[in-house]
Amino acid sequence: MAEPPPAPLGSDGRLLFTARIIRMFSYGFLSVVLALYLAGLGFSEGRIGLLLTLTLAGDTLVSLAITLHADRLGRKRMLVLGAALMAAAGVPFALSGDFTVLLVAATLGVISPSGNEVGPFLAIEQAALAQVLPEDRRTGVFAWYHLAGAFATAAGALAGGWTAQALQAGGMAPVASYRVLVSAYAVAGLLLAGLFLGLSPAAEAPLASSRAGRLGLHGSQRVVLRLSALFSLDAFAGGFVVQSLVAYWFHQRYGVAPGVLGSIFFAANVLAGLSALYAVRLARRIGLLRTMVFTHVPSNLLLILVPLMPSLPLAVAMLLLRFSISQMDVPARQAYTMAMVAPDERSAAAGLTGIARTTGAALSPVLAGPLLAVPALAGTIFLVAGGLKLIYDLLLYRGFKASEGAESGR
Repeated sequence: MAEPPPAPLGSDGRLLFTARIIRMFSYGFLSVVLALYLAGLGFSEGRIGLLLTLTLAGDTLVSLAITLHADRLGRKRMLVLGAALMAAAGVPFALSGDFTVLLVAATLGVISPSGNEVGPFLAIEQAALAQVLPEDRRTGVFAWYHLAGAFATAAGALAGGWTAQALQAGGMAPVASYRVLVSAYAVAGLLLAGLFLGLSPAAEAPLASSRAGRLGLHGSQRVVLRLSALFSLDAFAGGFVVQSLVAYWFHQRYGVAPGVLGSIFFAANVLAGLSALYAVRLARRIGLLRTMVFTHVPSNLLLILVPLMPSLPLAVAMLLLRFSISQMDVPARQAYTMAMVAPDERSAAAGLTGIARTTGAALSPVLAGPLLAVPALAGTIFLVAGGLKLIYDLLLYRGFKASEGAESGR
């Protein structure tokens, strides 16, 4: 059975869940059409990969600058700033087709080419939620938080794909139809900024510890840096198969229309969200670390099988099977990180591990782009991603197996 819904979260908790839903919905609809939009503007696969890499690299810098100062300067203020950077990135993408302009907007703004969290939001919101939750509820609330985002991403992917297809069926050019969605992304950023202004002072961090070092850590610095390095490897592998690139691969390999792509990723993200809920009960039985690793390995094997399938239905089936267990490690990973650090290190730990993931993910699209440009090599993005993720699983389990008894957030 899945974990029951979390206890009432209060007005700030509900606001953070609402912000998560709006944000992930906008990430979902943008990720389905982003690579198609850039290709429609005349950019090569190599340039698309470069742009996506710089997008994620910029998100990393934004996260670093904001999350490491959020507790000192104010969580609400930093969340509003992140939302403003979403809008600031969406506007140039909607109005310009110049590659240099888009490079600047992608680097300085906040855009998600993967449909996953980017920017400073997750770390700040996660720290705020952990602050008000008892340890035995933390994994469950994180699972529902993840589920809300996964369902929103799924709905966004569905809405984005079919909206673009409907606009094209009505006579609008493909690029113009994609531009409508990019404009909607900018509007979502403004909506989030207004929403975050409603956070109360209770959402702010407690007084910073006098023991905290430059990174906001003291006793947990070594473990956080080790986790960050491993999470970066996992994210680097995942960067080869961000949702935009997978959608592009299905479009190029099988000629899948935008509406169908939206439906595929709607189903994928719904399955991913549900898988996170079932991870809660499993974590209570076998532990957070084993849940992270033992569910991740079969997920990665299924990812490797996607390009090896001889037909579209089988390739989609492998992708959906993979998503049905792919996110079981996420709430376990978040709870594990919070459990391994002191309460006054949680914002910094969440921020640093999140930045490590964004950094890793930023490096791989520029490598995936040239592979996608060669039909015979396009499917290797799945093989590379799955293989590297298996290496991550092995290193994580070997590196932290001895500390399983230290888990306290199950």
